[in-house]
Amino acid sequence: MHFDRNFLKIALPKADLLYDSISNDISFSIDTRAIKKGDIFIALKGKVNDGHQFVKDAISKGASGLIISDKNAINGIDQKILNNMLVILVEDTLNALLKLASCWRAKFSYPVVGITGSVGKTSTKEIIANILNLNKMNALVSYGNENSLIGVSLNILKMKSEHDIAIIEMGVSKHGEMAMLADIVRPTIAIITAVGHSHIEGFGSVSEIAAEKRNIFKYFKEDNIGIVNGDQAQLSQIGYIHPVVKFGSKITNQIQARKINVTNSQITFTLKIYKKKYNITLESNHAGNVFNILAATALACVIGVSNEVILKSIEVPIRVPARFEYKNLKVGNGILIDDCINAGPESVKAALLAFERIETKSLKVFVFSDMKELGADSSFWHRQIGRFLRKVPSLGHLILVGDQIKWTKMTIPAKLSCDIVPTWQDAIDLLKNKIEKQESLVLVKGSTAGYTSGLVNLVNHFTDSNLVKLSYKQNTKTRELV
Repeated sequence: MHFDRNFLKIALPKADLLYDSISNDISFSIDTRAIKKGDIFIALKGKVNDGHQFVKDAISKGASGLIISDKNAINGIDQKILNNMLVILVEDTLNALLKLASCWRAKFSYPVVGITGSVGKTSTKEIIANILNLNKMNALVSYGNENSLIGVSLNILKMKSEHDIAIIEMGVSKHGEMAMLADIVRPTIAIITAVGHSHIEGFGSVSEIAAEKRNIFKYFKEDNIGIVNGDQAQLSQIGYIHPVVKFGSKITNQIQARKINVTNSQITFTLKIYKKKYNITLESNHAGNVFNILAATALACVIGVSNEVILKSIEVPIRVPARFEYKNLKVGNGILIDDCINAGPESVKAALLAFERIETKSLKVFVFSDMKELGADSSFWHRQIGRFLRKVPSLGHLILVGDQIKWTKMTIPAKLSCDIVPTWQDAIDLLKNKIEKQESLVLVKGSTAGYTSGLVNLVNHFTDSNLVKLSYKQNTKTRELV
């Protein structure tokens, strides 16, 4: 399993090897801000920046190699430095990355699990990681939410012979992407957590989204196993050429959650693993966690993890950044719930229901920005969220941020206090005035675009690095919501 000249010749037959010093331990980076010493820097050309502009920066930070498409990028660099590097000249650096990942994946025969879905991908992946860790399996688990073609390829290139299994998150936003991802990942087991309206602009309908997600099975053989949400007809009532394990709340599923009860601080339910039943208690009030656990349990059963290990693992709380994540407010007094990594109609409703269940005397404030990629139905879905706020009677104040959000303002409850502003900067003073006056509980929800360039700035402005530890069963110091 070596990244050597022979491998490069197979993966990139048309590449020009300008300098050929290859280290034994290969890793890759596309971002000089996060590059580590020894990484091979791939100079990708983006819509805003061209990675070739940062080649010298990458070298100064200890890059051991470069993959470039413009030879001029290394002009002026000391020849002695280049002689001790791997420098590969290719026609297209993105295409080179994809080919390297595809060829590297072909070297491994251990199980590779692909995870996709409109909601729950990352949380399900982290629950699986808990299970595999307790089962003493050496797993490669894809980092964060790196689930695009680029992110998936970088994670595939982290596969090593010492791993027992790889867990790769796979996300799509338009037609054809899943087939490309599946061709690179070639999963031997694949999970579809659910389908919803996220990224519907790139597809047209939920049925088309489901069809795209099912392409995760495109290269499956008869001995590969699919895991799908059995409560959704778009996934369960399909003829597959391979075995399928179904999870959900319906009795037709092999992995079931029955008698689900959600309170202020806990969720209890009966977990049915085929014919065996277990009582489960979760330290959470977000119902989506139940279905993430079911998907993870199904995968664990498929790879032979004992029920005992599964049960110990799934009751361990997970904390996924920006997914209903509790943080201390550093302005005023209270707690902010950061849930702004992404927002579609389904995830917004689930977050609001969990928010409503929290019993507190604090002022509840909801900061909500545009839901992206909803296409022609964007106004409809934003109005639906406004109507849905009637199910959150404990909400004290609403701050709407963006452009499409104007449709939400039209349908909110008549007596709900509300402000609407165009940008996160405008929202800062409004929120500050609210939370300085009394103890507050703030929920922040927005689409991915809002997280990378908008609401994340608001979250960072009002919170510090100290996360709130919420525990209702253990004898640990907690911050109560009173």
